[in-house]
Amino acid sequence: MYAEELTDASSVRLTAPARDAPELSHRVQRSHSPRQPIALLGVAFDNLTLRETVNRIEEMIASPRSHYVVTANMDFLAVARRDPEFQRILLNAHLVLCDGTPLVWASRLFGNPLPERVAGADVVPELIRVAAEKHYRLFFLGATEESNTQAIARLRARFPDLDISHYSPPFRPLPELDNADIIRRVRAAKPDLLFVAFGCPKAEKWMARHYAELGVPVAIGIGATIDFLAGRVKRAPLWMQRGGVEWIYRLCQEPRRLFKRYATDLWFFGRTMARQCRTMKLRSGGGQPQTRTAVIQSNGTWQRVQAANCLHRDCIERDTAQWKRIAGADRHCLLELAEVKSMDSTGVAVLVHLQKQLHLSGRQLILLSPSAAVRRALKAMRLENFFEVATDALEARAVLETRLHERDASTGDDSGSLLVWLGEIPAINAEQIWQCTQAAIHRHHATAESWTLDLAAVRFMDSDGVKLLLRAVEIARAHGICLRFSHPSLRVRNVLRGSNHEYLLDHSA
Repeated sequence: MYAEELTDASSVRLTAPARDAPELSHRVQRSHSPRQPIALLGVAFDNLTLRETVNRIEEMIASPRSHYVVTANMDFLAVARRDPEFQRILLNAHLVLCDGTPLVWASRLFGNPLPERVAGADVVPELIRVAAEKHYRLFFLGATEESNTQAIARLRARFPDLDISHYSPPFRPLPELDNADIIRRVRAAKPDLLFVAFGCPKAEKWMARHYAELGVPVAIGIGATIDFLAGRVKRAPLWMQRGGVEWIYRLCQEPRRLFKRYATDLWFFGRTMARQCRTMKLRSGGGQPQTRTAVIQSNGTWQRVQAANCLHRDCIERDTAQWKRIAGADRHCLLELAEVKSMDSTGVAVLVHLQKQLHLSGRQLILLSPSAAVRRALKAMRLENFFEVATDALEARAVLETRLHERDASTGDDSGSLLVWLGEIPAINAEQIWQCTQAAIHRHHATAESWTLDLAAVRFMDSDGVKLLLRAVEIARAHGICLRFSHPSLRVRNVLRGSNHEYLLDHSA
């Protein structure tokens, strides 16, 4: 039995006191360890330089998977704070770059400094230079036709053999874009790099919904970079970029458009960063680590891991090799956190990255009995709903079985006039859920005058989930069926209110 395996007394505990390692060897190890990610205001940033970023993206191009990359600044974090869908998109991104000097400064407060600002306006020219050398195909999506034409002309004057295509779709809200046409154009061009210039958060939402079906190795949101390349908008002098005041230059260029946004972002950043500082330890500290992170049980489908009692930068770096093995083991992970006494921004970011890496291999991360310090840190980052939590191995087994059932069943039980939606309903699986829902209504519409769609088990829903609800209402009306929504969770209600579709709640049972 699963529960018996999880409590098998023959398992070996591999922890060891941190004090056994000499201080000098710890310093030497730290100097050669890769930089750890850091979480700021609920978003985990990859700790990379510009050169390392280009290398990482080249690795993505060479891999068989599709990826999307975001360059997040203060405005991204402000939008994510009030838009759970956008925060989830940033958390799930394959690479999150820091496009804001104030964020670099803030990272120093928490003892894990980001090495430099990695702006989209700096990454894109470097990627274009590499593309010209290695014959990567490029695609500009968005911006105006004039900007694209001018940018491409200037680039080809410098790189005559550059393989680059573009498309400027009519400017419309995200739900009104002709996605089928855009996807057809991109797939026909077969680019290695797709640069999306729709603006924030439109570009990131579009990429998250469609990157998997585009067949493009890397899609990256680039803001106003095409306008920079075209020479239509000038960047600030280099000394302003390095000094973290490029925003002042941009504000002088477009005061009407940017003043309110910048003022709101600065207020948000100061207020929420002060809250993170109060909640979490500055620098890296919060107690001396007494144990190491170690796998204490494992079989073919899961591994049970005992986290060290301090999850901060020093401890994470000491156990870097172990964390890599855990993430690459291709097993579900039950991570015991009951003994964690302190946790900093690096520890939070490592959990986010572990979640992403396991998800890519179709595996689950479950946090077992997180301590008060862990719960406090996750709440400060508004990440308490991002992770699965269980109190013991038996509950963890139930969670795993439920998630596997959700993945296989999509819409849950279809019996009589009842439909059940399960789990998470983001863009990536919305069409599958809709096909099951539509098939069920067509199959039974002749025998039912009313339908109930049970939403109690929906843990997360984005704007594509809202669109599914609207489509369900439309198809029910077409068949003369009265559709009601049963037990919508608080999260579903908040999404509906945020998208101005709260009137659908009038149909809830």
